[in-house]
Amino acid sequence: MIRLIVGLGNPGPQYEATRHNVGFWLADQLAEDVKASFTVESGFFGQLARTKTIEGNLYILKPSTYMNRSGQSVRAVAQFYKIPVEEILVLHDELDIPSGQVKLKRGGGHAGHNGLRDIQAQMGSPDFWRLRIGVGHPRALGLSQQVADYVLHPPRKEDMPLLEEALRRSRVAVSALLKGDKNLASRSLAEPKETAT
Repeated sequence: MIRLIVGLGNPGPQYEATRHNVGFWLADQLAEDVKASFTVESGFFGQLARTKTIEGNLYILKPSTYMNRSGQSVRAVAQFYKIPVEEILVLHDELDIPSGQVKLKRGGGHAGHNGLRDIQAQMGSPDFWRLRIGVGHPRALGLSQQVADYVLHPPRKEDMPLLEEALRRSRVAVSALLKGDKNLASRSLAEPKETAT
C-alpha cells in the first residue's frame, strides 16, 4: 500500500515550468484529485498535503529543499509517520524516456537523478516505488544542450500535449496503485493505441 507520495522538483517561481518539476506538477494534480491542500511544514522541509482514503491515511509531499537534498524531507515525513520505504511512491522526471511515456517500477538505481540519489542515501534503501515521467534526452532530440540546462528549462511547445496526456494517465495509474491494483496501474500508463479510421 502506498502511504506517502513524493513529487520531486525545485522550489521557486523560476523553476515552476521546467522539466525537472514535472513531479511537482503531478503532485499538485493528485492533491486536487483527493481534495487535499498543501501546507508549509518547516519540520518536514517541504509542503505536505494530508487526506484519508478507504485504504488509510495518505500524505503527498513536495520537498522545499532543492532537488539534491530531497531525501532530507522524505526521511523526516517517513520517520514521523512511521512509513516504510516500500510504501513510498516518488514522482520524477526521467531523461531516458521520451516525452509522453511513463513507467512504474519499484527499486533500482538512481540513473544519475540527484533527487533519487539523495532519497536512497537518506532512506538507506532504493526499495521505494518510482513513477518515471519521460521528458526526453537532449541527445535523442538532436540538441547540444547540456543535460543540467535541459532539465532546468520548460518543455518544448510540441512536447506539452504529450506531457499533459502522460500526466492524465499517471493520475489514473496512481489511483489504481493506491487501491493496490498494480496491474491496472501499469495498464493505465500504456500509451493509447492508434485506431484505424
